[in-house]
Amino acid sequence: MIVWVNGAFGSGKSTLVEELRGRWPDALVFDPEVIGYVLREIVEVPTGDFQDLRLWRRQVAGFLVGLAEEYRRRPVLVPMTLVNPDYVAEVFGAIEAARIPLHHFFLNVPKDVLITRIDGRSFTPDAPEQDERVRRWCKDRIAACTAAADTLPAATVFLDGESSPGELAELVLGRVGG
Repeated sequence: MIVWVNGAFGSGKSTLVEELRGRWPDALVFDPEVIGYVLREIVEVPTGDFQDLRLWRRQVAGFLVGLAEEYRRRPVLVPMTLVNPDYVAEVFGAIEAARIPLHHFFLNVPKDVLITRIDGRSFTPDAPEQDERVRRWCKDRIAACTAAADTLPAATVFLDGESSPGELAELVLGRVGG
């Protein structure tokens, strides 16, 4: 089983996944950004967003299918913003084609709260200019993430991202039977 936690940058995806992992010790955590970081070391990413690379989407789907098949009894938790409808269809379609149960959750958080959370984070503490570029990049994607809520798969479960991590974990576990 794959549990994908989606939402805008700053919505609490990683926090929720860590809360779930604490309550579900068998769970594996896979962050698809790792594949993006590896690809950036190998090939140019013309748009700056590794999700635009078809290879990233194929590798993420393949890796998740492999983890789910190899470790059948262990759920795989995925904290990742994925809102482009074509990319969602491609990645989720590959997972569904492999007959791996996929539970998709989306954290709804108001724009002002997202901005406050993003401004409060440090991505690269030793490089303040890079830190600010990352913050700007995250903020620039808020509108697309918010608008994507209307294009996500019908089975998506929308959660109030302002709820506590514990409350959210209980909701997720209740839905997936964990």
